[in-house]
Amino acid sequence: MMRRFEGEKLLVATHNAGKLAEMKSLLAPYGVEVVGAKELDLAEPVETEDNFAGNARIKAHAAVKATGLPALSDDSGISVDGLDGAPGVYTADWAETGQGRDFGMAMARTWRELEARDAPYPRTAQFRCTLVLAWPDGHEELFEGVLPGQVVWPPKGAEGHGYDPIFQPDGQDVTLGEMSPQDKNRISHRARAVKKLIETCFA
Repeated sequence: MMRRFEGEKLLVATHNAGKLAEMKSLLAPYGVEVVGAKELDLAEPVETEDNFAGNARIKAHAAVKATGLPALSDDSGISVDGLDGAPGVYTADWAETGQGRDFGMAMARTWRELEARDAPYPRTAQFRCTLVLAWPDGHEELFEGVLPGQVVWPPKGAEGHGYDPIFQPDGQDVTLGEMSPQDKNRISHRARAVKKLIETCFA
């Protein structure tokens, strides 16, 4: 049974200021007060699952347990078909250097591994986002958004973040890195998941 959100305050279980701002603006029309995990000084739980849904569940339920508030979390990344779905849930890990994240290094690794496998063209991939909205009584709703496209080289564009400069969405002749934030947010994997969330729980 799908559950509507009837509360006044929602915790978004992220320490990412950009994601928090995006959620605040998307949920503003519904009169919900949105707070972030960083504002409440919450620790980030260890993500131990090998799929987006499992890790999103860990983050949402940990935030509920810590605060008693309903919590929304997301787990997202890029899955490259020629790499058997990698990096997938390890998307951010591929960019870790010990001194912060280097997505230029991560993009280069992605292309290098595709070349090593002589992967056929087009080198198809998908950006994936899974949202979990959890309540204190244990109920949860799960929503998925997928943006299909292909990995291209060399990287193009300085907009966006992460792997955006090497990802060209289906039906587009530019990468996400070349698109304005407004255009990207209209079609992104996160926008698609949030649309389902709003239609089900808020609208």
